[in-house]
Amino acid sequence: MPSIETGGGRIDYTVYGDGRAASSVVLLAGFTAPATSWRYQIPSLIQAGHRVIGVDLPGHGPAPDLPHGTTMQTRAGHLHALMEELDLQGAVLIGGSTGGNTIWSYVDAHGTGRLAAAVVVDQTPRMLNTPDWTYGFYGYDGDTVDTFFADVIPATGHGTPIWKRGMRLVRLLAAMGRVDRTLSPPELALLNDHAKRDWRPTIRSSDLPVLFVAGSESEFWPSAHAAAAAALAPNGASTVVPRAGHATNMERPDSVNKAVAEFLDSAV
Repeated sequence: MPSIETGGGRIDYTVYGDGRAASSVVLLAGFTAPATSWRYQIPSLIQAGHRVIGVDLPGHGPAPDLPHGTTMQTRAGHLHALMEELDLQGAVLIGGSTGGNTIWSYVDAHGTGRLAAAVVVDQTPRMLNTPDWTYGFYGYDGDTVDTFFADVIPATGHGTPIWKRGMRLVRLLAAMGRVDRTLSPPELALLNDHAKRDWRPTIRSSDLPVLFVAGSESEFWPSAHAAAAAALAPNGASTVVPRAGHATNMERPDSVNKAVAEFLDSAV
């Protein structure tokens, strides 16, 4: 597995498909998840003619543990280092969960000059609920902003219980290898930094074609976040995947693959 050494740690990545393909798709996994969480999307993207790059930023997959002091800006810098090292032009970024907002952190810091489009899978651009944004993490508001993610990602009581998901759970475990673990202090610090961010201004100011995908049964936030985020974007679209939780791309891969293929056909 090739890697890139940056000031903030090592980035591992794997390239799939024809290296001569006209377009490259970069896959950014969710919080602490491995690049293998995209295993059900890679064949579909290759079949559509894309070169696919599965990325493990520090703290993901086989990459080293997350360094202390990692923030969303750090993640933007890691992604920028990958884009520069591989000299990607006209790339498509697809991010799930925190990987989705890593896209906006990158756009905020480095612009869209190397990008053709983006897909964000079940990630609200603002996790904090406020009077003007009611699509944040369930229970996370001004009263809980400093304590909510102190030790864990809290259970919300929303969505289908994981033990009742049948094949959805089988797919999730096959892609992730696990569904939960204890978070390290650097991971908790990054989670809190991520949770306090508001990427709505970045979305409003970017003309990047973007598809927001939501799981109808997301454990974390209302699925209406996708349409609300798309309404902010000058060139935005949205879709809700039925009977899918937060791990939408793993639980309902066929539906996600179809939505992504249709979007990229028109956007790239």
